[in-house]
Amino acid sequence: MRRRLAALVLSGLFLAGTAGVTSASQAAPANEERAEPVVVGHRGAPGYRPEHTLASYELAYRQGADWVDVDLVPTKDGQLVARHENEIGGTTDVAAHPEFANRRTTKVIDGVPLTGWFTEDFTLAELKTLRATERIPDIRPDNKIYNGRWQIATYQEVLDLTRRLGRELHRTLGTYPEVKHSTYFASIGNPTEPKLVDILNRNGLNKRSAPVVIQSFEVANLKALSKQVKVPLVQLTSATGAPADFVASGDKRTYADLVTPIGLKEISTYADYLGPEKAQIIPRTASGTLGTPTSLVADAHDAGLKVVPYTFRNENSFLPAELRSSSDPAAWGNVFAELDAYLATGIDGLFADQPDTALVAVRS
Repeated sequence: MRRRLAALVLSGLFLAGTAGVTSASQAAPANEERAEPVVVGHRGAPGYRPEHTLASYELAYRQGADWVDVDLVPTKDGQLVARHENEIGGTTDVAAHPEFANRRTTKVIDGVPLTGWFTEDFTLAELKTLRATERIPDIRPDNKIYNGRWQIATYQEVLDLTRRLGRELHRTLGTYPEVKHSTYFASIGNPTEPKLVDILNRNGLNKRSAPVVIQSFEVANLKALSKQVKVPLVQLTSATGAPADFVASGDKRTYADLVTPIGLKEISTYADYLGPEKAQIIPRTASGTLGTPTSLVADAHDAGLKVVPYTFRNENSFLPAELRSSSDPAAWGNVFAELDAYLATGIDGLFADQPDTALVAVRS
């Protein structure tokens, strides 16, 4: 049943529910699967608005994306907010708030020392006094004009927005919540997963037809969640390193081990999708150009997994060397050529910072 659910979610065939309404033009017979790969607005539409703000999510939906990626971290008082990291010095104006100067500290998150301000040290009410800022202003200078306009959003607020826009736009809209730093938050007694399950239950979203797909770079939490929720799960992987829970438990396996045929078969016992870093599908050469595709997409499909890689971005700084338009890292290059190369591998969807561009590639 979970495998069938995964196919339904990825092909966008959910009927109207708590998150929106499916239009007749989008609906398909229940026994047919739409071939069009799914575009997930990565942190909303951060190519145009500061990431993980309600404005970024709304723009992604209005551009045509049916799904947005929502990274989740907890607050001191147990609320889930949308931030890429629990360290918020780079994505909010917290440094300009003298009342929070003494909250600046250094922590070790997944083995990496970080200095700054962390969501778990703030109540939601305190976080709501902050305003979001552009994370990469050198690459996206135009986004700086929006600095200070929006608050940090809770996951509940994102769900409310998704529901409202689904009704307005007459199509099903959904979220890809990602559990960030699961082992770390469990270690400090502030785990994310119970809070996420509770939100899904309270919103009537813990069911087969719910437009929700849960993601994690860790493994143990996804295995546990597979027994607690009915929605599909995504095992995220990276081109380097290992899951934080493996490192913490002494498991010597790496992400490279997870994407072998044996590893993929194990993933298929608890998850529905593989969300690889795109370099695991088409590596870069030593000169920074696109290399030869690996067998990962075919291997994952053989294991019964759908494949949704991350992250596609229009700016030169993120593109293969041969597809850059100039030496300006902020200028847009030939992202369509990159998207076409990945779509040719048979991927089932993708994460994009400029969802409108990705949708043009998918639909053409």
